Amino acid sequence: MSIRILLADDHTIMQAGLRALLEKESDMEVVAEAKNGWEAVRMATQLRPDVVIIDISMPDLNGMDATHEIIVEVPGIRVLGLSMHSDEQFVSGMLRAGAAGYLLKDCAAEELVYAIRAVYNNQTYLSPPIASIVTGQYVRDLCERGDSEAVSLTHREREVIQMLAEGKTSKEVALGLNLSVRTVEAHRRQIMNKLGVNSIAQLTKFAIRHGLTSVDY
Repeated sequence: MSIRILLADDHTIMQAGLRALLEKESDMEVVAEAKNGWEAVRMATQLRPDVVIIDISMPDLNGMDATHEIIVEVPGIRVLGLSMHSDEQFVSGMLRAGAAGYLLKDCAAEELVYAIRAVYNNQTYLSPPIASIVTGQYVRDLCERGDSEAVSLTHREREVIQMLAEGKTSKEVALGLNLSVRTVEAHRRQIMNKLGVNSIAQLTKFAIRHGLTSVDY
């Protein structure tokens, strides 16, 4: 039986390269490709693949929050983060969201294939550079620690922050999240009160600092 895989990455060339690589494996099948976080959630819910390989930095909904949504919607699914980022906030964010593994995009093809088989078999896989980040006390505290500002935000508030930080208007956020403009404005006021900020520029800095978006998504 083949391992059914969903690819989620907003870079077309990266998607094509991953598909070509994985289709060479007799026990792997790429069932779909998503271009952003919300599309990944929708496809994972509909297709229920065995493994989702997801980029961290994507527009509209980042890989961390998309991973959380996917795992809520499809219990038992295995998510493997694939990113150019080795920063602690990205790694810890993905693992707190429930990812079963984390690889850097410059890894060897053989390592990616090995990691997919590992997470499919209910193991956790971290590439060596990432494993060094999550050792010792950090591993034990990973699911409980985190910046108090970030922990105090709901997932909906994180979604709103990301979209505002990416330059979307309240109306565009409302359309993207299926909310009213008034509700989005209420979320924005609540977020600013929680974080003690008073401008979109400060919200954007917060979003980048905590891995909700990046300058190169």
